[in-house]
Amino acid sequence: MWSALVIAIMQQAAALEAPEGMVWIPSSEFMMGSDADYARADERPAHRVRVDGFWMDVTEVTNAQFLKFVEATQYKTVAERAVDWESLRKQCPPGTPKPPDELLQPGSLVFTPPSQAVRLDNPGQWWQWVNGANWRHPEGPASDLVGKLQHPVVHVAYEDVLAYCVWSHKRLPTEAEWECAARGGLSQKQFVWGDEALDAKRANVWQGEFPHANSQEDGYPRTSPVKSYGANAFGLFDMAGNVWEWTSDLYRADTYAQQVASTDASKVVINPIGPSKSADPRNPEAPESRVHRGGSYLCHASYCSSYRPSARMSCTPDTGLEHLGFRCVQDAPVPVKAP
Repeated sequence: MWSALVIAIMQQAAALEAPEGMVWIPSSEFMMGSDADYARADERPAHRVRVDGFWMDVTEVTNAQFLKFVEATQYKTVAERAVDWESLRKQCPPGTPKPPDELLQPGSLVFTPPSQAVRLDNPGQWWQWVNGANWRHPEGPASDLVGKLQHPVVHVAYEDVLAYCVWSHKRLPTEAEWECAARGGLSQKQFVWGDEALDAKRANVWQGEFPHANSQEDGYPRTSPVKSYGANAFGLFDMAGNVWEWTSDLYRADTYAQQVASTDASKVVINPIGPSKSADPRNPEAPESRVHRGGSYLCHASYCSSYRPSARMSCTPDTGLEHLGFRCVQDAPVPVKAP
């Protein structure tokens, strides 16, 4: 099956000149989402989707790439600015008092493992707001990027990602584009590599007992350098694990049900761009929530198992996290002379 897929890619890409660091994802029709027993409610129902061809970054955007952007533009990320209480208040229940000023200083959310086993129903037990944490200091002000320039950039909010896209003349993928690319032609397989069991050689995910005991079987306690694991059939790296990746779609748990209801059951949903308004049970007060995909180094079968191509997650656009990054896509292939 892969040989036919490779031929199709070669035929579509034969007259295209690849932008640096990107590969061509051919126009494809695939089953999006999943109805399997392991799928969560927001991954259902599985439905046929078609997307047009596009270019996609081979890897997640690295610290080295983001550094070039910052040096060229003098851009300051959301995590490097003081927290705007008026904006934050809109995401809080009515009557929430203003936090102390020391909690509104520049910073971001850092993974801080507890010292013992804990219930898995409260992420606040392993996420901590750390003043001074940002993309340059991923674990807090005492950390840096030494030896991590080829790791994916993290602590980037949606606003930061859009600024990078404008500078690089690219954009974020839609959910549908991202899943199509991640599947690499393997339509309803459980993982980006097929149905073979997950192990430490396939993706950077959590080994041991989450969230307190990381055996580090893969050698990486947190992020890993891009291209540390094998590529999928399209030549894309880290489409499972390492860090979550922002997409352009607003999040709703019932997005797929709405898409299916809006079209005849016998037809294909073409180039979906997500709902016009978000609704996120995890952030019920937030006016907006955006989808991210792909899982991260914190994913574990006991907690989220989100290293699957159909798995979905979300957060507010102003959120920065130590396990959330992005990759870009680009339209309008550049034609060259046919071979």
